[in-house]
Amino acid sequence: MNIKHKNKQLKGDNTMKLTRIFAGVAIAALVAGCGQKEEILPGKRLDLRTPLDQAAATDGATTDGPVNRAVPIKLPAAVNHAQWTHRYGSPEHRITHPALAASLSHVWNVSIGAGDSRKYRITADPVVAAGRVFTLDAQATVMAHSTSGAKIWSRDITPATDRDGDASGGGLAVDGNTLYVTSGFGELVALDAATGAERWVQRLDAPATGSPAVRDGIVYVTSRDSRGWAIDAGNGRIKWELQAAPTPSVMVGGTAPAVSDKFVVFPYGSGELVAAFRKGGVRVWASFVSGKRRGRAYAEITDITGDPVIDGNVVYAANQSGRVVALNLGSGERIWTAKEGAYSPVWPVGGSVFLVSDEARLVRLDAATGETIWSVELPYYVKDKPRRRKDVYANYGPVLAGGRLIVAGSDGVIRSFNPVDGALISTVAIPGGATTNPVVVNGVLYVVSKKGQLHAFR
Repeated sequence: MNIKHKNKQLKGDNTMKLTRIFAGVAIAALVAGCGQKEEILPGKRLDLRTPLDQAAATDGATTDGPVNRAVPIKLPAAVNHAQWTHRYGSPEHRITHPALAASLSHVWNVSIGAGDSRKYRITADPVVAAGRVFTLDAQATVMAHSTSGAKIWSRDITPATDRDGDASGGGLAVDGNTLYVTSGFGELVALDAATGAERWVQRLDAPATGSPAVRDGIVYVTSRDSRGWAIDAGNGRIKWELQAAPTPSVMVGGTAPAVSDKFVVFPYGSGELVAAFRKGGVRVWASFVSGKRRGRAYAEITDITGDPVIDGNVVYAANQSGRVVALNLGSGERIWTAKEGAYSPVWPVGGSVFLVSDEARLVRLDAATGETIWSVELPYYVKDKPRRRKDVYANYGPVLAGGRLIVAGSDGVIRSFNPVDGALISTVAIPGGATTNPVVVNGVLYVVSKKGQLHAFR
């Protein structure tokens, strides 16, 4: 054997021996360390989020008052509405107390097309008019059913230049005999409500997945590239548009403009609200729904998720980061800020404001001050063990109907609560779990499930 080669082999053997020795020493030290008893340090144990929650109480938002008080409320008389034309019933996103029976039973269910999946989502609340219930599935199929569940017509609004499944999301509004549909394909489509025939299409060059709002011959839409549009309802031509601050990220779906007799309020992904004269498009004021929950990663997204709601001379709006605001409609002046977020429009009634918060709580606020009157827990984490908290339930609503607050859950339960103290009154199962806000027309509650089924309860 070559001497040089033999020396190299001896050096290699020595290196391997040293490596084994060091590895053995390290393992021995590790075992010895594991065998030592852990020293428990003295002192009070606090939840990791406690300092953040305490700091949030002093960050300039409304100071909480006593929580979970039973405060009487005077509700308006129940109304048997014959239609529900927009998200939350009207262009203002506010409708008077719908009539509904004290207990609900499942009446029927029908398929509306594709349901929720990893890639696609249903984001459109149903709308109801002239005895028809209109829906939009997760892959751009619009359908009309009778109020007894019979299919009337179906139409795929996927553009000819795109493929099925290239986009998801959208919203609905109906005015007279025309149904207006927004989509993730960046189009506003007008359909004949009776037949589903296409009347016109306006390209917006950006996804428009929030619901449209219609008033006096003008359709208002917010696109996901921070533009607000006013479009002629008769021919689809653009009348004017308003640009807002751009944002790098937005939530799935989108929010709808709120329209009064004088103003339109556009919500944008940047957290900005812009009010304009609804006919001419002249900007009146702009305000941000600012602030967020500390210690929550999702709070970094500033998108407005609680659609603006116009109640008299007050407009309410919320982000998903932990803030609800009340603003003067004419001036944009801030009235109050509450430390709650919302994924659906709030419901103002009887001097209170009800909402489902970003932390899965049904909350009642004082409409004058934003002070919390009561707050009750809803289903939140699918698996409650801290290390398994990956998925959460969605809770849709609230809707005040039949003297109670109704919340539809993706956990497969529709819950009714007492508006006085937040006590749970009753529950009814919705197979597949809810994926839209409830709609109440002529004493019937409609809601769409994650499986792409329209359910009716009476």
